[in-house]
Amino acid sequence: MGLLKEAFEKGEFAITAEMAPPKGTDLSHLVECAKKIKGRVHGVNVTDFQSATLKATSLATCKVLKDAGLEPVFQITGRDRNRIAIQGELLSAGVFGIENVLALTGDYTVTGDHPGAKPVYDLDSVGILQVASTLNGGKDMGGTDLKGKPDFFLGACVTPRYDPLELQVIKMKKKIKAGAKFFQTQAVYDMETLKKFKEETDAQGIDAKVMVGIIPLKSAGMAKYMNKNVPGIFVPDELIDRMKNAENKVQEGIKIAGEFIKAVKESGLCDGVHIMAIGAEENVPLVLDEAGL
Repeated sequence: MGLLKEAFEKGEFAITAEMAPPKGTDLSHLVECAKKIKGRVHGVNVTDFQSATLKATSLATCKVLKDAGLEPVFQITGRDRNRIAIQGELLSAGVFGIENVLALTGDYTVTGDHPGAKPVYDLDSVGILQVASTLNGGKDMGGTDLKGKPDFFLGACVTPRYDPLELQVIKMKKKIKAGAKFFQTQAVYDMETLKKFKEETDAQGIDAKVMVGIIPLKSAGMAKYMNKNVPGIFVPDELIDRMKNAENKVQEGIKIAGEFIKAVKESGLCDGVHIMAIGAEENVPLVLDEAGL
């Protein structure tokens, strides 16, 4: 049993952090950052061509991190692969002993650095979860028996600040039916959003672990940009003012993230947090320090 699944089963406050592969073959900085949080997190997510931008693959990076003694969370999207390639990637992850999989539909290619690339979308996140569950059962999508099968702990994403919220809960139910056992959320910056989300999921009988997304702010401008351009993210004015008035913007963002993680943990409104430093992975230990984790 993997660390992440074990943490959930023991009722511990689960912690994961995101590590984005670089554009190139030098993974040394990424591995160095990951090693600094070894023993402090239950899993390390590896993004899959994040924002439709060319990077080293999630699978290869997961293998490198696993060899370095960390527990990877293999992210896989449906944007760039058909069902044959998706199953092949998942089976390869199983060969490497990778246990955690996060299924995503994937951002459109026009948002990335190869806007002319042809998207695939043969399977969306629900389809990927269904495929992974089928492989766990010892068969491929065509019904052919596998010689050796993986044992994936499956996860998906959800956006707590969404209108109407009921649609997100409906999607959660579909993902749970397809095999999702845990969810990592879009970034949240206020407790009220989390409370409303918890009330709605409880009312709908959602039975899955939820990890709240944490993106440390780097500037007031970043906060304003996300409010305007990133669906599902809301940074309160009071936090924007804190960032605007701070002498050290990065340090203040780390402090805000740590304070919020503490509040989230004490609230009992979720089962853990997922820290997304977005290009500043070296700051993850500082966030953990600030949160007392």
